[in-house]
Formats: sequence, C-alpha cells, structure tokens
Amino acid sequence: MTVQGLFSARANAAAQISAVPRIAIVGRGFSGMMTAIALMKTVRAPFHLQLFDPNSSVSGGQALASARSSTILNTRVRDLSVSVGDNDDFNDWLCSNAAFRAAVPAAIPGFRQIFVPKEIFSDYVYQRFSEALAARRDITVQVCNDPVVAIRRSHGNRFLLESANPANPLFDTVILATGYGLTAPDAGEQHASPVRAQRLIARPHAVLLGSGIRVVDQLLQLRDSGYTGQVTIISRRGFLPQSHTPNSADPVFPVEALPQSLPEIVRFIRQACREAEEEGRSWQSVMNGLRKHARSLWRSLPAREKHQFNRHLRAIYDSHRNRLPEAMHLRLKRELAEGRTVLRRGRAGRRGLSGLFFTPAGSAAEEVIHAERIIDCRCQAPDLSAPVIQSLFSAGLAMPDELSLGLAVNARGEPFLEDGSTVAGLFAVGPLGLGSLPDIDLVPEIVSQAYAAAERVGERFYPQVKAV
Repeated sequence: MTVQGLFSARANAAAQISAVPRIAIVGRGFSGMMTAIALMKTVRAPFHLQLFDPNSSVSGGQALASARSSTILNTRVRDLSVSVGDNDDFNDWLCSNAAFRAAVPAAIPGFRQIFVPKEIFSDYVYQRFSEALAARRDITVQVCNDPVVAIRRSHGNRFLLESANPANPLFDTVILATGYGLTAPDAGEQHASPVRAQRLIARPHAVLLGSGIRVVDQLLQLRDSGYTGQVTIISRRGFLPQSHTPNSADPVFPVEALPQSLPEIVRFIRQACREAEEEGRSWQSVMNGLRKHARSLWRSLPAREKHQFNRHLRAIYDSHRNRLPEAMHLRLKRELAEGRTVLRRGRAGRRGLSGLFFTPAGSAAEEVIHAERIIDCRCQAPDLSAPVIQSLFSAGLAMPDELSLGLAVNARGEPFLEDGSTVAGLFAVGPLGLGSLPDIDLVPEIVSQAYAAAERVGERFYPQVKAV
C-alpha cells in the first residue's frame, strides 16, 4: 500500500518515488512510528518512506502492546510528547479531546502529572503521524507486511532489504526500529492439560514470569477480570517496580564531579538519595536527575564493570527507574501483604503437563509449581542470532555492544564498527541500542534519538536544506 502526501495526485507517485531518496524503517512500533514522524517533520525536502513490519495491524510494539484498553502507562503525560522542544504537546492533545476531558474532569486545566492508558497514548502517536503525513505533499509512504530477513550493502552505497518480495528496491537509508527484538514473543499464556491440572491443583493458581511493569499489569488485569486464585510471581532477581511519588518529582542531582568507578558511583547515588530525603525531597527526584548523566557515567566504565553492573545491579536499577503509578503500587503491596500473591526468586525452567519446573535462588534442587495457567510477562531481548541482525554482522555493517545486549550505536543510533567508524545511511533507533545508551527504551530518549537520526538523514541527502 502506498500513500502519497494526502493532497497529492496519485498519478505522479511513481515518477516521484524514483526521483527522491528512499528510506526504509524496519518496525512499526513506537520507535518506528516516532522515527517516521521525526523524518516528516525534520527533512524538509522530498523522500519516499517504506515501513516494513510483518504485523498487518499496528500494536505500538512491546512498549505499547496490551490486551486491554485500561492498561496504564508508567510515565506521566508531561514526559510523553512526540514533539521535540514542546513538552506540552501530549497534554495539549488531551485537553483538546472532549471525551477525555469529560472522563477526567479533576485534572483540568491540564493533565501533565497524570498517568493515562496506553491506548490513549497510541491514539495520540498515530494521530500525530497522520497529521505529519497530511502536511507533506512531497513525500510518499508505503507499508509492507513482508518480514525483512537480511540487509545487505549494494553498489553505490545503497542497501538491499531481502524479504518475501523479490522486487524490493534499493534504499539510501535503512533504520532498524524493532524495539525489544526480532523474534516472535513467547506465546504468552500457556495452559496445562485441564483434566490433570484439576486433579493436582486444589485452588486455582496462576504463575506470572517477570519482574517489570508488565508483570504487575498482568496481575492487576487478572484481578480486575475476577480471578480469585493464588498468583505466584517468579523473578530471577526478586525485584519488583518501585512507586512514583504522588506528585511530580522534579529531577535533582549533585553538581560536584561524578565518580568514575562502579562502586564509587553506587555509593554516590545512595548518598544523594539519602541527602534528598533528609532535605524533604525524594529518592525518585535523584533517579530522575540521574537520567541526564547516565550515558556519561556508562561511557566512563570499563567493560569489566559494565558486565558487573549487568549481572548484579541492573535489576535493582530497573526497579527504581521503571516505576509504577502510586495507586498501582499500593495494590501490588496489598496483594503481597495479604498473601494472595507471592513473589519467588529463582529461575523458571521447562513447562510440564501440570505446571512449571522452578529452581529457587540459592538452591540446585528443582521443584514443580502446579498451576493451571502460566503467563510470560518478560520483555523479549533483542535476538542477535536473528537472520537480519546476523546479516549486518556478516556484512561488516554493525557489531554487538560490549554486553551483547544489542547493537553498538552512538547517540544518533548509527551502529559502530570495530575501528570506531559508522556506516553512512544505517541506523538502529530505540531499545536495540540499550547496551550502548542507558534508558534508550524510555519515550523521551527515543524521541530525542529519532529527531537526531532524522537530522542526520536530512544533512546527508540535502546538505543545503536547513532542518526545522
């Protein structure tokens, strides 16, 4: 399907596509759609954009995907704008939505500090995409549902995307925006044999795998749908998300010179949190301030200490940066205090006919947790063995980051090579760069990176045309 700027004649589409740079975005989740918006608002000269994604419907990616419309985002409205330099864009969009204003009258005249359903944010993103497209008479957008299996460099420094369609053209720029991975996520809810399960399980029992926002959301979804059985959360490290403050926690961070080693950084942050609370602020304000320094701190660490952080501290860090709205956190605490939900630390193993094999932390003995349903709430990490990623490695177009969490990239999302150079025209936007750029899985950071990448694209194709 090809759409030309909504006020243009279709008759001119073929001629225009052949005469302008071609840009491919692989992925139509938030990272992909945000990059498309940034390109349309930044590159002020003609181009053809092709969006590749095997899903015919747009879910918003793992960051937005949800089985229910009431799922609440864990980020305040003030931090969800897709318009760089205008932090109030999402708030203004909500204020102009009569149905939302009627449903949340207490927040008027503004909604900056509230948390909204993911469905609302997804509607906002795709409306901004549609508006950006409608404003451009000089570009065309094409959607392709064929999965991309390889990216190869062709003659003239262009790229060939291999998919089920052998007629794919060559592209001048390719942007990987596949979010948390290229493999299909786990099937999610897995049911054991209902007959055998009924014999072994005296009371309904559900097992949730994971420790982040998604596992809490799934727990509350079960309760809201009337599930009264026992729930066991299995977390490898045993950390669940902390709480946001009732009101906005303005970012603060000590201004003195930052330490350079991992132990010193940990002590520094803990001391900063203690001092903030002694002065009447919150540790959340320190964590919010830390985001401005996270990348410079990360770059200062040697590879050995980055591995130490990933093994021993990442779970703690994630539980404090990816926080729950206070109301959701109170419900979680109540579930745990009443014993209806139990948190168990350890490793989930294979699934059997009646439940899940589980190895508790600190033990080598495996046990069976009997359950009639098992729901995997873990985010899918980037799969570096996926054919499309392997094609980049084998062609010398990209390399893994130091922790093999994803691709080694710079702030614009350009993949690094062994000699420190980058390949012109190739980008990886969003969580694919999490091993290089802390917090690049969060909306404000993805927005900033998308615009930085779009500016670089504009400079490459149209060096005399000023980006806006």
